[in-house]
Amino acid sequence: MSWLRLIRWKNLLIIFFTQFIAWACISLSEEPDVLHAAQFILLTLSTMLIAAAGYIINDYFDIRIDLQNKPQKVILDSKIPRKQAIVAHALLNVAALCLAAIVAFPAGHPEWLLLQLGCITLLWFYSTTFKRHYIIGNVVVALLAALTVLVLIMYEPVLYDYMHFPLVTKVNGDHRTSLPLWILGSYAYFAFILTWMREIVKDMEDIKGDMAEGCLTMPIRKGIAFSTHFVTALSLLVVVPLGIAAYVLHAHHLAAISLYVLTVAVLIIAWVIFLYRGQTDRHFHAASSYLKGIMLLGICSFIFYFLQIILSRAT
Repeated sequence: MSWLRLIRWKNLLIIFFTQFIAWACISLSEEPDVLHAAQFILLTLSTMLIAAAGYIINDYFDIRIDLQNKPQKVILDSKIPRKQAIVAHALLNVAALCLAAIVAFPAGHPEWLLLQLGCITLLWFYSTTFKRHYIIGNVVVALLAALTVLVLIMYEPVLYDYMHFPLVTKVNGDHRTSLPLWILGSYAYFAFILTWMREIVKDMEDIKGDMAEGCLTMPIRKGIAFSTHFVTALSLLVVVPLGIAAYVLHAHHLAAISLYVLTVAVLIIAWVIFLYRGQTDRHFHAASSYLKGIMLLGICSFIFYFLQIILSRAT
């Protein structure tokens, strides 16, 4: 059980769920060239293993900070020896690279592995250096969240043809749409912004321990008030596009999807209001948890697109 807590098994399930729904949408829209069911399973397991290794190495280097911020949740040393953790980190990364290689090499694209290598490297330097610096640590985590979706685009060549298409175009007399690519790109964008927001709030929660360790996170360098305003500004980069999307979907008589998107936008606005109503560690922890729930709701909107494809094919 301690190992499951260390690798954040619930977050790993969210990663799998996100990638599965995204892959299902691709598979229903187009016949995959590479990511058939078996290859997808290998790729998503690779992603999950890299994420698990990232959680381990983050806790490994953060043990002193965690002992100050949340001593009751510290697992390393108290339940799992640090030497075992660092060995597990290495083994998980090697296994992840092997699984990705099984997909990349038969496809004739060994260079795809650079993405996994890049993520492993970013997670290492995030844990050792980046997270202690102003803004860069938050942006790195946000980028890694976006790559959870973008990796599917890299590993599926059938989507490459649509990168230069408008939303709908005509090819050899047939209408072709780049909608799957737009959908994946949009989710990657929202994952980036919302994760950035959540990482700042987590820094607000952990400000005492971070300050004691000499970190220069945004709340430490600029203060809680500035950080809250910055998160609010980032939220506009989510709420405004969601509002526009809800209007466009409603205009195209997709009332159910429009209402769902609008609900997510309203929840984010309500969350921002909640963020301003407290200054304690417990309050910021609650805000972080609530935002994670909203992010999960956003991921679930993939299901609407999934069902729309099924219904359109049935008719």
